Amino acid sequence: MAPSMQKMQGPRSFKSHFEIVKRLILDPSVPLPAMAALLIAEILVNATVIWKIKYTEIDWVAYMQEVEGVVNGTYDYMQLRGDTGPLVYPAGFVYVFMGLYYVTNLGSNLRLAQYIFMGLYLLNLVVVFDIYRIVKRVPPYVFFFMCALSYRIHSIYVLRLFNDPVAMLFLYMAIDLFLRGRWAWGCLLYSLGVSIKMNLLLFAPGLLFLLLVTQGIQGTLVHLTICALPQLILALPFLLTNPVGYVVRSFDLGRQFFYKWTVNWRFLPQEVFLNRYFQATLLLAHILVLLAFFWRRWRPMFVSVKLQWSKSGLKQKLGPHHILLKDYGLELAFTSLTSVTLGWSFLNRAVQVLFPLFTANLIGMSFSRSLHYQFYVWYFHSLHYLVWCCPYPPVLRILILGVIEMSWNTYPSTVSSSALLHVCHGGLLIGLWLCNPRPSTVAAVATHQKSPGQGESGGATGPAVGPTSWQGSSPRAQKMKTR
Repeated sequence: MAPSMQKMQGPRSFKSHFEIVKRLILDPSVPLPAMAALLIAEILVNATVIWKIKYTEIDWVAYMQEVEGVVNGTYDYMQLRGDTGPLVYPAGFVYVFMGLYYVTNLGSNLRLAQYIFMGLYLLNLVVVFDIYRIVKRVPPYVFFFMCALSYRIHSIYVLRLFNDPVAMLFLYMAIDLFLRGRWAWGCLLYSLGVSIKMNLLLFAPGLLFLLLVTQGIQGTLVHLTICALPQLILALPFLLTNPVGYVVRSFDLGRQFFYKWTVNWRFLPQEVFLNRYFQATLLLAHILVLLAFFWRRWRPMFVSVKLQWSKSGLKQKLGPHHILLKDYGLELAFTSLTSVTLGWSFLNRAVQVLFPLFTANLIGMSFSRSLHYQFYVWYFHSLHYLVWCCPYPPVLRILILGVIEMSWNTYPSTVSSSALLHVCHGGLLIGLWLCNPRPSTVAAVATHQKSPGQGESGGATGPAVGPTSWQGSSPRAQKMKTR
């Protein structure tokens, strides 16, 4: 009897282990083992990159020269410059890189600077992983593409030492706080990020929308004040010296970019690239697409968006509840490796926060006057979430990520690499437009009770409907309850 029992248990045990491994690879609700393994691997990868690949000087010396001018007592932004030109970043940049200036022996200890940026990369990855852990939308195997396969991102951090990663760290820490309902602290960190590089303003339309629907007009004004105060305090020494010079230099929205560095418009002639009418057309398209997403895609994510003066008057606030939405056959991110799933899916508050912020930034990137190679970090860590929001099969999703990576790794950029980048951006925007619920699809607000043995997100194939209990009095919700 004993041998026969062992023979019966063998295949069952193998199947059980296979299911565990499969879940660790495919289930968005259990990302921690994959994240931990990749974080350890990233320590080795970054250390190897620092030791084996030669550092390339681009902006570090210029950063140090600009900061050195402030150290020597020059507070007039019109007089601060380095080898690459005048100082064009806000005051927060000066303080951050002044700290690096002293820590790295007046900017001469490049190896130490590289290790500091390696720590910055790892810290940013931890924060990004925490965001993805909360949202539970992306299967764990996708994080491999986020980490191991991006040569350009590693280069931006530890081989180029750009200021863009510093600003993005503050942005992702702010988003992590937004997901926890810490709007004031999040706005403070967001403002500090803007003070390092103003590309974070691309997220501003989404953030303004979220503040209005969660804090009311009065609360929004308070939080906008929180955003404004750090800018004034940090810039005070420069504003007292030459206020016009500071504003013109650090927030110069009309600055022309060099055609030779463009990643996204190489297929255009240089005269078109530099044409002011072309740039105005891009700005108009940017605004129109933002308005379209706001009206038809962001608003339906809330059951009742009604502008109120105070927070207490809002009918819809981000909270522990979920919005019940009809899928209409579109594959949402929970069905990462399955066929298109019909039925009902949940839109939790993490999605309510991430979708407006990440789509606003993607729209800004798509209609940017020019993208330079270091700008890849502006949206790289959000791409995996955005791709997995699109109603595309997994192979197409991975293909989009791969083509985007290829486009950013092509140096110098070519007609085909720039054109393919726009194709991918267009595909993402179309997919995001299709996947988001229409106003008529909002059925009710309900609390999703966990089923025995089921995670909050319902695993990799979406939330179950049968055994789930529903709360709410919406007729449509009651109708679904009886099915």
